[in-house]
Amino acid sequence: MSALRPVVYDAGMLIAADRSDVRAWRAHRAYLTAGGVPQVPAAVVAQVWRDGARQARLVQLLTGCEVSGMGEGMAREIGELLGGAKTTDTVDGAVAVLGVRLGAVVATSDPVDIGHLLDRMGSRGKRASLQHV
Repeated sequence: MSALRPVVYDAGMLIAADRSDVRAWRAHRAYLTAGGVPQVPAAVVAQVWRDGARQARLVQLLTGCEVSGMGEGMAREIGELLGGAKTTDTVDGAVAVLGVRLGAVVATSDPVDIGHLLDRMGSRGKRASLQHV
């Protein structure tokens, strides 16, 4: 039996789920059913969260996820990555770094920008792969 590969959600996945996108929900349920717990950087939640009373679908999705914080070490790694990649999107950086740390599939609506960051990480960046949502 093979181990289930970790999955990291970016903001696009959370927005799609909040908008009741069938493909996003189908992928999320399938991963949960297989025994996985999707990972979401806290920065991603901050980017999409506006009003929990009006974002019931987002609340529902996050209930099945593990939201990971960012310590100083990760913050520095993200900052160095962004500087080297000549970009400024901290949230994309958090998604890329967490994806690489976990050797995860990154469920993203932004494969170009996340892919650029993974490429910038060289051979380490190849530990993560992209799944367009």
